[in-house]
Amino acid sequence: MSRAKLDSIRAAGPAILPSLLQCDFGDLRTEVEKLTAAGTRVLHLDVMDGHFVPNLTYGMPIVEGLRRHTDLPLDVHLMISDPIAYAQPMVDAGADLLTFHVEAVEDCVETAGKIRDMGVGVGVAINPDTDFAKLDCCLDSVDMVLVMSVNAGFGGQKFNPVSLDRLRSLKERKPDLLLEIDGGIKAETIGDARAAGCDLFVVGSAIFGQHDYETAINELTQAMHGSPPQSGVQS
Repeated sequence: MSRAKLDSIRAAGPAILPSLLQCDFGDLRTEVEKLTAAGTRVLHLDVMDGHFVPNLTYGMPIVEGLRRHTDLPLDVHLMISDPIAYAQPMVDAGADLLTFHVEAVEDCVETAGKIRDMGVGVGVAINPDTDFAKLDCCLDSVDMVLVMSVNAGFGGQKFNPVSLDRLRSLKERKPDLLLEIDGGIKAETIGDARAAGCDLFVVGSAIFGQHDYETAINELTQAMHGSPPQSGVQS
C-alpha cells in the first residue's frame, strides 16, 4: 500500500512539500484541509528526538492523527539516533516514505533494507557538513536522497549552496533517484535547487509564515520554474 504511495510521490514531482513542523497543531485538521485546497500533494513531517538533534518534536500519535484526516502521502523525516527502533511504529501509524540520516546509523545499506521490508519507500538524508562519500554505498538501496541545505535540527541557518553541487552530482550519477532538499527553501532559493535536479522541496516558513497558503505555494511554484515572483506575498 505504502509502496504504491511512493509512485504517487514520484508522479507529484516537482512538488512543494509543506513541513508541518510550523503549522498550527491546535487545529491540525484545518491546516491539512487548507494545504490540500492549496494544491499540496505530499506532506512532510520532521521527527526529532532531542538526541540526534537538539529539538524535540512529535511521534507516532501525530502521524496517526494525520492519517485519519488525509489520504495524501506522508513523507516522514527521522532526525533520530535509532531510526530502526521507531520505523515500524511509524509505518503502522501511516508513514509512506521514511528517511533516516546517514550520520545516525553504522550501516546505511542494512538500515535501508530493513525499512524497505516494512513495505514503504526509503530515503537517506545527509547534512551539509557530512562527507558526501558516505552516501556512495547506499545509493542503490534507497528510493530517495534528502540533501539537507542546513544542518538538521538547528534553526536560523542560511541556505548552504553545497547542497546544489550535491544535487547536480546525484542527478548525474543516478538520474532515476528521487531528490529532495530541506532547509532555507523559499522563492529566492527554490529555482536554483530545481535547476540542480531536485524533485521535492520541503518548505516551512515560506508557506506557514504567510496568511494565504495557496498564494504562497503558487509563488513558490512560479519561482521553482524560473518565473519572477508575483507581488503580494513575501517569502
